Amino acid sequence: MSRAKLHQTTGVRVGNVQIGGGAPVVVQSMTITDTADATATAAQCIELSKAGSELVRVTVNTAAAAAAIPEIRHRMHDEGCHTPLIGDFHYNGHLLLSQHPKCAQTLDKYRINPGNVGTGTRRDEQFTTICQIAKDHGKPVRIGVNGGSLNQDLVTAKMQENTDRQLDRPSEEIMNECMVISALESTSLAIEAGLRPDQIVISCKVSSPRDLITIYQNLARQTNQPLHLGLTEAGMGLKGQIWSAAAMGILLEAGIGDTIRVSLTPRPGGDRRDEVYAACELLQSLGLRSFAPSITACPGCGRTTSTTFQELAERIQQYVRDMMPVWKTRHDGVEEMRVAVMGCVVNGPGESRAANIGISLPGTGEEPSCPVYIDGRHTTTLQGSCEELAKAFRELVDDYVVAHYTERRNGV
Repeated sequence: MSRAKLHQTTGVRVGNVQIGGGAPVVVQSMTITDTADATATAAQCIELSKAGSELVRVTVNTAAAAAAIPEIRHRMHDEGCHTPLIGDFHYNGHLLLSQHPKCAQTLDKYRINPGNVGTGTRRDEQFTTICQIAKDHGKPVRIGVNGGSLNQDLVTAKMQENTDRQLDRPSEEIMNECMVISALESTSLAIEAGLRPDQIVISCKVSSPRDLITIYQNLARQTNQPLHLGLTEAGMGLKGQIWSAAAMGILLEAGIGDTIRVSLTPRPGGDRRDEVYAACELLQSLGLRSFAPSITACPGCGRTTSTTFQELAERIQQYVRDMMPVWKTRHDGVEEMRVAVMGCVVNGPGESRAANIGISLPGTGEEPSCPVYIDGRHTTTLQGSCEELAKAFRELVDDYVVAHYTERRNGV
């Protein structure tokens, strides 16, 4: 589902995906592998794509990383993954793209950080070099301003102006202004270098949700370029998810933002797909997109001292995630399905009836039976262990998908 955007933007084509121009908000993620390891990086790109990432970004920081890009793309294509591949460049992007033309040609988009592309007079020269390579290869770019690597010459000048003119402006306000100025000046420079407006995406990332909201509200008033949303470093787990949702939810609801990334710090050995799931859930919660069936589950209380409903909800959610790469190629509209796994008689039957398919497990002291509702009607009652319930309910979910969502022919 999409809604009319209050901030109307130019459409930018990235491979087979459009950003802005009225297109739905696009989800993206970034690999955490060593890009020079083409096998591992391609595998993670494919994994992120299957999880719902519609654009995947990789670090291109060394000659070995640049040289690996064609093989990464080849491996992705061999596995049927055609998700656009973005190269993330800092400090030496002008050299890597010049010295590795196959890398420049293979990538679907380049990310440029104007704060570290060079210093002094070389900044504009090296920034222009990347833009001209993008122009020659017909590639779009993202001008990605970061609070942690902002152009210090610009910041120093604005701070000195604040002192000299006795403006008494808070340093945070000046930094936020510098973010927007850097993005807009860099956009003008990219256009002077030969890029068209429909080849440029902008981002201005910081770590503070309040500052992010202020920056993007100001940015949206001053440009029609598509905007990429996200905190630079959201943090780990719950903190990262909440801070990202707090900032981006406000902006997205106001019609600001064309593509997003939830930049979560993974636990050691954690699942990189968590940031993709978080981004998809954020958009789905606002009614902007539908990526997978939603799972409604009660939070639990003193009436639900058994953990069966929690275990069942977790199993069903994981099953849906595992099945979505298959379902979405075979069944139109399956992402709109609503599933409920409830834990007691208070809200269980009502929520289960409201879902497409729902199960209401017994709470403490209730009859040990689990009524199942399909499109509002009680159709069967299940009993047994959590494993038995999960198996039987998965089968009912599978049957519902086949019966209610149009089967695509030849996956088209």
